Amino acid sequence: MRTRVREPGSALQVTLSAANQARELELYMKRPVPVESASASIDERIRKLGDWRGKTLAKVRAIIHDADSEIVEEWKWVKPTNPGTPVWSHGGIVCTGETYKNVVKMTFAKGAELKDPSGLFHSSLDGNVRRAIDIHEGDTVDEVALTDLIRAAVALNLKDKSKSTPKPHRASSKRRSLRG
Repeated sequence: MRTRVREPGSALQVTLSAANQARELELYMKRPVPVESASASIDERIRKLGDWRGKTLAKVRAIIHDADSEIVEEWKWVKPTNPGTPVWSHGGIVCTGETYKNVVKMTFAKGAELKDPSGLFHSSLDGNVRRAIDIHEGDTVDEVALTDLIRAAVALNLKDKSKSTPKPHRASSKRRSLRG
């Protein structure tokens, strides 16, 4: 989008146009990708990796879907420097599946609130909100423990969601008496 400047001294108009473009780009980048496209993007990421990271991401994805049949796949945080991140949600973000050169990282959005008796979380332990699992080449994934964590994350999201849902207001007795 270009704004043509017709009058001298209308630099403010150009600046506002640039600000509007930046705002539109920010909103576009924050917008989640439609589910069908998100699943296709995750498929593509797995295919393009083509190594142990792709296999690990595919395995983690299968465990997530086995743990919760209502999980929704999303593709978020697309930027010029980042093609995007796989996100799995149910009542809110459950976890992400990031891939790096030496690790596949599962970050649980509310991991600090989850009990982890098997000790899967071993990354991002200092934060107050997130917790992560780093899976390196050759690591074995404890499927039972991971399934339990995913289910606990979904339950926490749904519990939090039910707390924040406003309940309908009941009519007061004064209103009823005024009716008739």
